Amino acid sequence: MTDHRTLEGAAVRDRIGQYLRERGLTDRHTRVVPLTGDASDRKYFRIITADEASIVLALHAGPIDFAALPFANVAELLRQVPLPVPLVIDHSDALGIVAQQDLGDVTLQAHLGASSPSEHAALYRQAVTLIELLQRRGAELASDAHLPYRIAFDVEKLTWELDFFIRHFVEGYRGIVLTPSEKAVLAEEWASIVTELASEPRVLCHRDYHSRNLMLHDGSLYIIDFQDARMGPDTYDLVSLLRDSYVDTADAAVDELVAYFLALKGGQDEQEFRRRFDLMALQRNLKALGTFGYQTMTRRNPVYIQYIPRTLRYARTNLERYDRFTRLRDLLAAHIDELQ
Repeated sequence: MTDHRTLEGAAVRDRIGQYLRERGLTDRHTRVVPLTGDASDRKYFRIITADEASIVLALHAGPIDFAALPFANVAELLRQVPLPVPLVIDHSDALGIVAQQDLGDVTLQAHLGASSPSEHAALYRQAVTLIELLQRRGAELASDAHLPYRIAFDVEKLTWELDFFIRHFVEGYRGIVLTPSEKAVLAEEWASIVTELASEPRVLCHRDYHSRNLMLHDGSLYIIDFQDARMGPDTYDLVSLLRDSYVDTADAAVDELVAYFLALKGGQDEQEFRRRFDLMALQRNLKALGTFGYQTMTRRNPVYIQYIPRTLRYARTNLERYDRFTRLRDLLAAHIDELQ
């Protein structure tokens, strides 16, 4: 019997080969290099030719309507901001392929291990500056023509994400069986958290603004994986960056960058903003744990296991910091040792 993965790989090669033939790239000593994918169903390949700059092909699961893709819609909006995003060079709807500018392989996450403290600080300030620009210009560009203005982190979405944490991390990954009364308590705690978050004034959010979605190219940061942008709290992207599951950010650096962000925005009370920041961080970190559990157990992708301890540590810090979370922390800590 032919292995399904072999058939899938052959189909991918056929699609890439047809694309290269249609674009006249097969006679230029072309090399096709697989790239590490993200948590989506897309696959990525670098196309290297002898006489032109390399490009990156994003292969979707099947045929696409490029003009209708959230990626295309949001990319156009971000170019109007303007924010640094990869250029779209070409696309084939029939083959489900989008050709993009090649930004290289150095994410902010990867670069931090080789950067000096001053370079590290400068890159993070640049990343924070881009968030402020996104929020400020996002308000000025608001239009239903762009998808992000039609969707938001509302009560339903935020609750779904916390339930995702229970389903895929607590029950799925850790194998914990919650009693009906425990589930009822969690529902009450979720309602308290999401009602407050959903009621905050909304700004344009990238939605996944962390060190693996910021690329370092020609000395500057570029933003990728932005197709799920939507409206949400002004703390959301900053939380994604500074309470990032993929890197350690010292508390002193978090404090400094929060203060820097507020200086850019102006007119906000730092203590109140930090309280809202920590609330958003708790929700997002729990949601991230759900994603890691899902990727590990359902998608059979164990790469995210290494990021679980850091994310649990972030969650525990905020559960301990505020008295309002005493009941939630006691319930979760009874089952999850890292939260004790």
